Amino acid sequence: MLPHFLEFGRFALPTYGVMAAIGLVVGLIINVNLARRDGIDEDFAWNLGLVSILAGVVGSKLLLVINEPSYLSHPFSLIQAAGVWYGGFIAAVSVGLLYVALNKKPLLTTLDAFVPGIAFGHAVGRLGCFAAGCCYGKPTTMPWGVTFTNPLANSLVGTPLNVRMHPTQIYEFLAEMAVFAVVMWTWKHKKFSGQVFGTYAVLYGIARFWLEFYRDDPERGSVFGGLMTVTQLISIVLVIVGGIMWMRWQPKSASVPVRG
Repeated sequence: MLPHFLEFGRFALPTYGVMAAIGLVVGLIINVNLARRDGIDEDFAWNLGLVSILAGVVGSKLLLVINEPSYLSHPFSLIQAAGVWYGGFIAAVSVGLLYVALNKKPLLTTLDAFVPGIAFGHAVGRLGCFAAGCCYGKPTTMPWGVTFTNPLANSLVGTPLNVRMHPTQIYEFLAEMAVFAVVMWTWKHKKFSGQVFGTYAVLYGIARFWLEFYRDDPERGSVFGGLMTVTQLISIVLVIVGGIMWMRWQPKSASVPVRG
C-alpha cells in the first residue's frame, strides 16, 4: 500500500487523489468521445462532465457526513476521505440530468454516452482506495487476502493493521472493468436509447450489493435495523431503475436503429 504518492518535506500528495484524478480525466475523455460520436455537441459534453464531477465530489462528502456525522468535527479528515461513492453518483447524475434538461439535449442518449467513462473512472479510483487502505474488507483466511501495515492508513481512515482482509478494492476494480467492457459493447450495439445506462445500473447494482457483504469499513451506514447497508439499499433501487428502463424502452422490433 502507498497512502502518499509523493512526499516533499511536510507536503504529501495522496495516492488516492492521484488515481481518482486519472480516473476522472480518462473517464471524461471517454465520455466526450462517445458523446461526439452520438451527435452530442463536444463543448456541451465537456461542460456536463465538469459540472457532474463537481457535484459528485460534494455528494460523496455529503453522504459520508450523513452516515458518519463525526466527520463534521474533523474537517481535515473529511477533505482527505474518499467519501461515499453512491452519494457522488446520485449527486452527479441528478445535477447532470438538470443540466441536460436546461440545455434541451437528448436525455437518454447523453446518459448512454456517459456511462462507460463512469465505470472506467470508478475502476481506476478503486486502485487508489487500495493504495490508501480505505474501503477495506472483512478479515479472511483466503490465500489472496491482503494485510495492511502502514500506520498512516490507520490514522487517516482507520484501516486495521496486520490483519489479513478481503481485498474488496481489487474485487470492485475487477467488477467495474467487467462492467465497463459490457457497457462499451452495449453502446456499440444498442437497440434503443437508455439501454447502456440501464445495463450499467443493473450490473453495477448487483455487483455492489454482493460486494458489500465483504466490506468492513463503517462509512456506508445501515438501514432496517442493520439488515443491510445504505449502499445495498441504493444498489437495489439502481437495479430496479435499470430494469424499468429495459422494460420501458426496449423496442418491439430488434431492428430499430439508433444512430446512422
